[in-house]
Amino acid sequence: MNKLIFNPIALRGFVEEMFAYFGIPSEDCKLAADVLAYSDEHGIDSHGVARLITYYDLLKVGRINIHPKLKIIREKGSVATIDGDNGLGLIIGPKCNEIAMDKAEIHGSGWVSVCNTNHYGAAGYYPVKALERDLIGLSLTNTTKGVVPFGGREKMLGTNPIAIAFPSGQEPPMVIDMATSTVAYGKVEIADRQQKPVPIGWCLDKDGQPTVDPLAMINDGALLPLGSDIEGSGHKGYCLAAMVDVLSAVLSGANWGPFAVPFAIRSDGQPITQVGKGIGHFFGAWDITGFQDLEVFKKSMDAWIRVMRETPPLEGTPRVLIPGDPEREAYGVRMKDGIPLDGIVWESICKIAKETKIPLPSPQ
Repeated sequence: MNKLIFNPIALRGFVEEMFAYFGIPSEDCKLAADVLAYSDEHGIDSHGVARLITYYDLLKVGRINIHPKLKIIREKGSVATIDGDNGLGLIIGPKCNEIAMDKAEIHGSGWVSVCNTNHYGAAGYYPVKALERDLIGLSLTNTTKGVVPFGGREKMLGTNPIAIAFPSGQEPPMVIDMATSTVAYGKVEIADRQQKPVPIGWCLDKDGQPTVDPLAMINDGALLPLGSDIEGSGHKGYCLAAMVDVLSAVLSGANWGPFAVPFAIRSDGQPITQVGKGIGHFFGAWDITGFQDLEVFKKSMDAWIRVMRETPPLEGTPRVLIPGDPEREAYGVRMKDGIPLDGIVWESICKIAKETKIPLPSPQ
């Protein structure tokens, strides 16, 4: 099936109604839909409505608390650890991110580690919210095991993304959002749906051998850490993933490493051993005025961005980008032309609509 194109507002409406179907409060439904819409509208197809069926299935079997009560377990000045009460990560994440930003505005920086939560969407959503307050924002989360540690052949870590955003003045802000694996798991799923091979260096099969077959990775294979192997300095991706795992999970009391609760990755079920509660997130925010005048910083960021953009490009490369450019360009196109969904994602939405009787959004 060719990709179908949908109105962004219509897709948001469907997502909101799906969460409302389970009795989630209206404002929380809007919040969860906003997180997913950020991904689809910015071209991050692996973390938008493609994930909706997973949230639906989890809610249907009661594995997510629809009325969570956030609990501050420990707090000291700019620092706090929060128990998410097994709520939807798309709701817990934004609320804990707000707490980190509130603390930054009081103390100059804010740091919140979160346990007892689950998949929170695209990591980049959260630091982008900090830009609205002229703050620098940081977001980390550990995820279900799917990545081998450097030099290993067994999955022990998640894709463990890092996202950070810096405000600017006349230039667009810099937004960095990256997995600490060679690629996000969702991109392997997209390749599988499209029946396309993946580049060598992304994945291992179940025997620990490099593979270009996405299904070989999905069926008991593994992703490699950023950098892949010794020639690509794969130890650096491993170290970044370890940092994310410790700050998100060890520090908060969530399940770390191979014990992270399965969610977005196909698995045989819950890990036998639990070493904490749910998965974990980590949010940070900095008030720039504690370092220098805000307008001076923004002008300096503008200058930095312009210098990088003016770098002579490699032959065959149209121009040098700054982090966040591809997502911004996708946003401009998709908000004008609509959101493309492939056949398998559309089928999952149709399944939800059939079971819930929620009216389907119509393709454009």
